[in-house]
Amino acid sequence: MSRLGTLGARLYRGEVGYDFVGKRKIWYGISILITITAIVGLAVRGLNMGIEFSGGAVFTTPKTSVSATQARLTAEEASGHTAVVQKLGDRTLRVQVSELTTEQSRKTQEALAKKLDVPLDKVNTDIVGPSWGDQIADKAWTGLGVFMILVVIYLAIAFEWRMALAALVALIHDLTITVGVYALVGFEVTPGTVIGLLTILGYSLYDTVVVFDGLKEGARDLTKQTRFTYSEIANRSLNSTLVRSINTTVVALLPVAGLLFIGGGFLGAGMLNDISLALFVGLAAGAYSSIFIATPLVADLKEREPQMKALAKRVRARRAADAAKAGAGESSGEPEDFTDEDYEDGDESQDASATGLVGQRRQAAARNRGGRGRPSGKRR
Repeated sequence: MSRLGTLGARLYRGEVGYDFVGKRKIWYGISILITITAIVGLAVRGLNMGIEFSGGAVFTTPKTSVSATQARLTAEEASGHTAVVQKLGDRTLRVQVSELTTEQSRKTQEALAKKLDVPLDKVNTDIVGPSWGDQIADKAWTGLGVFMILVVIYLAIAFEWRMALAALVALIHDLTITVGVYALVGFEVTPGTVIGLLTILGYSLYDTVVVFDGLKEGARDLTKQTRFTYSEIANRSLNSTLVRSINTTVVALLPVAGLLFIGGGFLGAGMLNDISLALFVGLAAGAYSSIFIATPLVADLKEREPQMKALAKRVRARRAADAAKAGAGESSGEPEDFTDEDYEDGDESQDASATGLVGQRRQAAARNRGGRGRPSGKRR
């Protein structure tokens, strides 16, 4: 078995682990800092909305030796508006100008054809009206709102409202960071961007729900034992799925990175940037939020409940008593440090049901009774 596989098995069995929940204030601080940076970038630079949302025209030229800068200056002079030019991999140019009328689009097409020294019909023109762009934007926001509502309802029914709230916060966290990166980078926002956002939100939920499912099983009958608090059970559930979350995230990021850096950057397929950037940033943010935001937030909310406060008090009292006995040289009859074997002891069967974790069962030492182990025959 590989080292990563061995580490994953040890994490799952609870032999090793990292205190994600105990250090949640650090993760909250990092997330707040990143989110503020994204919001400031969005407020200062704004989003570069594509013509599908703002209206305008897109001109696609044939193969040409004219530079992107020359084409941009020609389009801006003819239209009177700012132009965005992308150089595609086959030496063609994509010129986009927002908020153009039909007459302005015609003048811009003629100016580009003259600059490139090609017939007018060789410069392909696609015009999008501003009213159609507004409809697309409204439908995108409506779809996002419906998605959020359905997610909260499902999680509240399948788990509980605290997990639904934590998942919603994680989704807003991922969405804010992704949109902020779009503003800072200046990539164009297109319908492909909306598709990418919805995709990464679903992926973020996948990781979060996996952890929540393990936490739900582990917290069953939790108040009937005095070994662990809710936060400790939450941390064990998180560690048991950590390696799987890392593996699935890395595997998902590799092809998306190929689209973004190789396809969009090296090969010049600029139209891939809108969806690949949303996927790349969103997948990374979703993996982060499922580990460092969602589960610690659930633990914070649950620890505020009176029964969980009482449980934490009983756990501290038991540990203090065990420590006192150990200091006096007495034996409490139970191990001080938790191992998976503790859940297999017959006297602690109730504690075992509280965590849902399984370890190796302790085997009683073999005793030499009677003539067992001796070869048959007469005694000498």
